[in-house]
Amino acid sequence: MRTWKLLIEYDGTRYSGWAEQTNAPKTVMGELRKAAEELFAGPVELMGAGRTDAGVHAAEQVAHLRANPRRPVSPELLARLMNEALPADIAIISAREVPAKFHARHDASSRSYVYQISRRKTAFSKKFVWWIKEPLDVEKMKAAAEFIPGRHDFVRFRAKDPSKPGESSIVVVESATVEEQDDLILFHIEASHFLWRMVRRLAGTLVKVGKGELTVEQFQDLIEARGPQLDVASWTAPASGLFLEKIRYPQV
Repeated sequence: MRTWKLLIEYDGTRYSGWAEQTNAPKTVMGELRKAAEELFAGPVELMGAGRTDAGVHAAEQVAHLRANPRRPVSPELLARLMNEALPADIAIISAREVPAKFHARHDASSRSYVYQISRRKTAFSKKFVWWIKEPLDVEKMKAAAEFIPGRHDFVRFRAKDPSKPGESSIVVVESATVEEQDDLILFHIEASHFLWRMVRRLAGTLVKVGKGELTVEQFQDLIEARGPQLDVASWTAPASGLFLEKIRYPQV
């Protein structure tokens, strides 16, 4: 058996998310498995570093692939042959052989996401942004984002995950920022892990702050899980603007 670390990018628009599901025939991981099993003419082990929901994209997902090749396969050839077999909206950026003990999910030290908000209608990037028609106070959004880093109970921002019934809502966020880039407002966030829909609900709530419909102080109360119960779920940002940006590892 040999093990490869794959860097993958994908447009998640057409897929029911990253993870394979019995009731969702088209997933990113399923397409990768199909291409790998065709290449190695047999079963393979495949695991991603992070799970993305339906419609969410990845600029740099990481997966490990374990297989028993019948003939020598260089990392470069592996990437090329898999890319030839994959749909146009999934691409292997690079492949690298790694020690057999490497595990894409367990060995990851942090994951970062970026949410893209557009302040204008765009003809070419509609499926990769959330267009907000109303003016946004970016300085207030930046001020609100400063309360996100640290150890918090994000119970107000999570959706209950049926696959993780006992999951704690405590998350340690390493960094969170809002920045402007031309017509885009970018919300960056990095943590060791995230709760289901947490990033999209944070993004949607920051937009409420930007619109003046929520104060910075009210946002802080939500982060601290105090104050009145607000309908944060209804503020969930669309999947289209969310990208898995980077997976970090201590050494590999």
